[in-house]
Parts: sequence; structure tokens; C-alpha cells
Amino acid sequence: MTKEKVTIQNIADALGISRNTASKALNDNGNLPAETRNRVIQKAIELKYKQFAYVESQHMVSKTTGNIALFTCNMPNNSHFGSSLLSGLEEKISSEGYNLSIHIIRESETAALMLPMNFEPSKVDGIICIEMFDKAYSEMIGGLGIPAIFIDSSADILFSELQADIILMENEHSVYTIVKKLVESGHKRIGFAGDYNHCRSFNERWIGYNRALIESGLHCDLSVCIVDKDKNFFSEPDWVDKQLERMAVLPSAFICANDFIAVGILPALKNRNIRIPEDIVVTGFDDATESRIVDPQLTTVHIHNKDMGIITAEILLSRIKTPSKPYQITHVKTDPIFRPSTGSLGKSERVQSTT
Repeated sequence: MTKEKVTIQNIADALGISRNTASKALNDNGNLPAETRNRVIQKAIELKYKQFAYVESQHMVSKTTGNIALFTCNMPNNSHFGSSLLSGLEEKISSEGYNLSIHIIRESETAALMLPMNFEPSKVDGIICIEMFDKAYSEMIGGLGIPAIFIDSSADILFSELQADIILMENEHSVYTIVKKLVESGHKRIGFAGDYNHCRSFNERWIGYNRALIESGLHCDLSVCIVDKDKNFFSEPDWVDKQLERMAVLPSAFICANDFIAVGILPALKNRNIRIPEDIVVTGFDDATESRIVDPQLTTVHIHNKDMGIITAEILLSRIKTPSKPYQITHVKTDPIFRPSTGSLGKSERVQSTT
């Protein structure tokens, strides 16, 4: 018999709250108390609701098998890493006898350098941080004396001072490869779109873009770049349109820091009757689902998310066993994928996406 699907109503009924409150907590909408939101998230984990199906409930778990805490500022399904990376984490952690708990870090907690209310350091063996880009908060976590690893990090974090391991997807060389191919195919005016100070990954992509230009005898022309603060890209519906309007001359190519930015640029270009890729080519990064459903499909860079999750767990578990070994910064290989948004570029070397 097929197991009945868990719904938001099931979570609400189990906690004795309204469905509306449960929905707001799961989607981080509305001004809910942190305690209420954490209760809803823990119940969703316990009942194996959708994206939480791969983790076990950890609320008030005793430290008998070992506990790993995952800190993140975003709900797992809101991250471009998605559930694939988290399933890789859980798969490896569970195989070693550890439990995984999720803790959503709110802006107020980050600003006040406060640990989440339901986090008990004495009952945790290790910490995994996903998309935690505040430097001061990262340094605080590193100073807890608990083995920790960051999946991506603050752009300005000093590796030599952070008391934690860091794992990143390979960023610089994949972007470098794409830009070099664009230059070889005749592009000379290439713009970058994305806040290169948003996180270490964006910063490394910016470095790869600039290195390819310099080695090709070109330079970065900021007049054809959009490098404002990350929050501005989604601040208002026509924000990207306004950035294009201020450009006296548009670039012949946009290298976007991720797929979501690229997907936002595509319609803004079309609104100006600009054809893609005939007039301007556009590339992204992440190989998000959106990159495959937009028209034209987006040239991007594929991240091996599940493998990154497994490798992250292996590094952390090794750190737990040997706390005194030197900290490491690890890059996991990525693969450029050439699609119609860059025309015929790279057709002979096309890499198939892994879904």
C-alpha cells in the first residue's frame, strides 16, 4: 500500500496550529517567532515532509549516536544547491552513525552573533554551514571549538584565520574556460553580472572572468557590467531593465554569476528586442532547473551537488576524528555546459547535464 503523502495540514495538526502558520514557517513568510518556526521545521523533518524526507528529527536528541548540526540562512529547497547536496550529506553521515539536524539562522541572530535557540553545543559533534556569508558570524562558529565546515563562504574571509574547513565548487577555471571560448569566437566586449562580493564562489567566478580577459589582451569594462549589491538584483521587477538602459553600449556577451541572474537578464534583453544569441550571448552558473527550461536554454556550469555533499561529510567526519590536523580548502570539479544561449559555441565539446 502506498504511504500517504505528508501535507502542511498534517504538520499543523500535529502541532495544534493553523495551516497558515505552518505554511508561513516553512516558507519563511510572515513575522513568526523563531521558536514557532523551529518547531514547525523540526516537525516537518520528523514527518519527512517533502525536502525534509532525507533527514531525521533531531529535536531534543540525546548524544548517543553522534549529532551533526547544519546551519543555513535559507530553507534547503530555496538554495541552488537543492536537496541533492543535502541527500549526499545525509547519506554519508547516516552511514557513519550520525544524525543530522537543520537550524535556520535568521538575520537577527546573525546580526547579534547569536546561536539558534534550539542548538545545544554540548550535544553536537560537528557543524556544517551552507550559504553562511557573514564574516563575523562565520568566525564566531569557527571559534566554538566544534569541528566545522563551510560549503562556500564569505568573500572576504581570511582562510588563514578561519578555524574551520571550507569546500567550494570549482569556480574560477570553469568561468575562465567559457570566457576564453567567447574571446576565441570573436567577442571583445564581455560584461559580468553579479555581486562579486556576495560570497567566495561569486568572487572566484569574477576572478576567472578577469583572468581570461587579461590573458586575451582585453580589460574589464565596468560600463557593461552589473556588479551592484546582490539584493538589488531582485529588489524590483524592472531593476535589470534599468541597468541595461544606463549602458551607452551593450556588451556582446554577459557572464552571469549564477543561473538566477542570467534568467533575470534574458527577459530584460528581450524587452529591448535583443535576440539571444544572435545579438548578445548569455551564460550562467549552477546548472539549475531554470537553465534548462528558459528559451533559449542557458549555457552554464554543472555542479556535482550530491558528490559535494558526500565529500563535505567525509571532510567533517575526518575532522571530528582528528581535530588537530591542518584546515583545508577543497574545490570540487565542475563542468561547463554549452547550450543555445551561446549559439554554436563549444558544440564539439558539449557536456551533457546530469539531472
